[in-house]
Formats: sequence, C-alpha cells, structure tokens
Amino acid sequence: MLPQEFIRQKRDGKPLDPEALKAFIAGVADGRVSEGQAAAFAMAVFFRGMGEQECADLTIAMRDSGRVLDWSDLPGPALDKHSTGGVGDVVSLMLAPAVAAAGGYVPMISGRGLGHTGGTLDKLDSIPGYRSQPDEALFRKVTREVGCAIIGQTADLAPADRRLYAIRDVTATVESIPLITASILSKKLAAGLSALVLDVKFGSGAFMRTQKDARSLAERLTMVSTLAGLPAVALLTDMNEPLASVAGNAIEVRYTLDYLTGRKREKRLHEAVMSLGGEMLRAGGLAKNLFEARAHMERAVSSGKAAEVFQRMVVGLGGPKDLIEKPDKYLARAPVQRIVPAPSRGVVTKIDTRALGLAVVTLGGGRRRADDTIDPAVGLSDLLGIGKAVDKGDPLAVIHARDEASADAAQAEILASYRIGKTAPAPGKLVAERVGVRKR
Repeated sequence: MLPQEFIRQKRDGKPLDPEALKAFIAGVADGRVSEGQAAAFAMAVFFRGMGEQECADLTIAMRDSGRVLDWSDLPGPALDKHSTGGVGDVVSLMLAPAVAAAGGYVPMISGRGLGHTGGTLDKLDSIPGYRSQPDEALFRKVTREVGCAIIGQTADLAPADRRLYAIRDVTATVESIPLITASILSKKLAAGLSALVLDVKFGSGAFMRTQKDARSLAERLTMVSTLAGLPAVALLTDMNEPLASVAGNAIEVRYTLDYLTGRKREKRLHEAVMSLGGEMLRAGGLAKNLFEARAHMERAVSSGKAAEVFQRMVVGLGGPKDLIEKPDKYLARAPVQRIVPAPSRGVVTKIDTRALGLAVVTLGGGRRRADDTIDPAVGLSDLLGIGKAVDKGDPLAVIHARDEASADAAQAEILASYRIGKTAPAPGKLVAERVGVRKR
C-alpha cells in the first residue's frame, strides 16, 4: 500500500491492517517513508486515536523495526521498570541493584533528560569511566555476572521509534497516548524482558498533570504491553513535589550512594524503591506476594548487598572501584553553593515542581538543545518538601552553580516555585493507585 493511502485510512478513522502498519513503520525506520509522511501519520493518530489492539500492532511493528534481545539464557527473570519522568527521580540507580540483590536480573535500557526531567544516563555519565553505551557483549556480561546493567538505547533497538519521536517532538504530537505508549513499550519489548513495572507520574512535575490522565496512560500501557506479550503493571505516583530532596546529575549519584550505604534514606524515595521493586519481584516469580517481595527488597538494601551490586555494576562498565568509599575523588562539585532563604514564615503548601526541574536546566544540568553539553556538577540539594515549616530566612534549597550569574537565575526560579502559607495541606500518598490489565 502506498504511504499516502495508508495515511488516508487513519485520517478517515478506519482501522489499520497489521501488515500494512508493519510495512509503513519499516519504511519509517529505513527512510522509505518521508519525514512529511511520518508527520502526517502522527497527526492522524493524534486526532483519530487508536484502539488497544491497533496500538499493540503499532508497538510490535516498532519493536520489530530493529533487533530484539533474548535473555532466555539467564538463570533468573529479566525485569525492568519505566518511569514517565519527574524531578528528583533517582529511583533507577537504587532499584536496579536492589532487585538484582534479591535475585532478579535487570538489563535496564534508560534515556537522557527530556525537558524539565532528569535522565538516568546523564546521571551515570557523571561517574568517570562509566560506559553508558557499551557493546552488546559487555552489556550481557555485566548483566549476567552482576545482576544488573544500566545503559542507553543502542542504534539497532527500535530505530523507528527514534525517528518517529524526533518528528513528533517538532510537530506538536508528543502528547498522543497511543504514540506515547508505542514509544515507551517498543523499546522495552525490544529489550527482551520477562515482566515490566511502570511508574506513571502525575502532578506539577509530571508530563501527565492529573491523576485521571495518568490513569488513562497507565491503563493503555498495561493493556498494550500485555497484548504484545510482555506482562505489565503500573503504579501511579505523586510528582507534586520532587521525589528526592536533590536534582542534578552528580548530586543525584551522591544521594544514591548515601541511600545505598544507609547514610540517608528519605521516606518518599524509599517508598518508591520498595513499591516498584516489590512489584518487579512478584511479577518475576521471585516472591509469593507483595508482602514477601517488599521484605526481600528491604533486606537487599539494609544488608548492604544492593550497594555491593551497584559498585560491581559501576566497575563492570568501566567506572572506579572505590566510588562508594571515595565519592569526592570522582564526583564533580560546583564552585558556587548558595542557600535560598525562605521569604516568609509559614509552611510549604505547594511546589511548582516543573519549575525546579527547569532551574536545573538553567544551571546547565539539562539541555535546551539536543546537542547541549551537560554540566554534571550543578543542580539543587536540600529541597524542602510540602508540609515543612519554615521561618523567614530558613533554607528552601541549596543551589550548586558554576557561577554567580546562573545561581541568581536559578534562585529566582526556585523562589517563584514555592508557595508558603499558614496551614499545612493534608499529606498525600506517594503511590496513589495500582493499575493492572482490566478484565474484559
């Protein structure tokens, strides 16, 4: 079928034939489908939507546009999680080694920062020598021997997604739930997993601002993933404030080391790690129920075994052998550190979390353009959370900046993002809902 006729079918709201869809997506991957045609297809999907099976067919076609990994030779299940992104979301760096310490295998293929959200690979790139883009042989070796390896997407995994996403980014079609679903899941399906847990965030720091919208995305993700042969569940988690009290690349790695060694374990972040890890262990058949799974996760972290696994992963992928013992030797520090004082007395009632993420970008810890170089040292720490009481002049946050001018700009953004009132809001739950495949 000619590409224009295929696009016409979707434009007119007709269901797409799976074989025609497969051929069209193969053309997106190899360039036979033009950029204009791919953009027209994306816009047609944006307005017309897709049914669940049709979305599953799109996801499978995008998966099959490149190589699909096979982990059947591992002695345990290949498990992973995906987060839709937020601020202070450093979960992957603790979660992967903790799940590995509890008996799972985590070949985690992660991404870089997008907009105001931090990227796992950018964090790991702040570790000297760490190879976030290894060849497949090293990826497999570290995953098998250590239990986890966190790397970036390789050129031959779901190449249609890379091209279609770049086109969506400049054609106002990013927000389409079918296209978001296919983009996320095609990469996870190509990774050859046994089970997947999804962390779908909502709130001021998330792409999905409302819990209702997050639920819609989670329902579509879990159903399409299951239809495509990958069992999945999703947790809806609150991103109305940063998940951790830090944001920034080397700063988040330091925070990870503090968490894994027990020097500092904040409640909300710990709950995220335990909840997502528990779901992963249960999905992989490594625990009978969530109670047992969480107990396994708690032991993995409290015993220090997760820290040991993290160190071995870092070494296996080229990083230093004594990172945990000597973080100051390897992790960059910004020359300017500035306390942001609270402008009045009261309690933190609301945070524009997205604005905090953009403050990190202002400092140089994120990208304005795809080719920007990231400064690993800059970011924020000691971020005050919702419900915390302050006196005038108390610290709201600490800025880590390259120079005074960028610190000034970040301070203005931070002050604008915090609302201080007289009455503390009712505390919200981090995990608002669990979404599984609904019965038909």
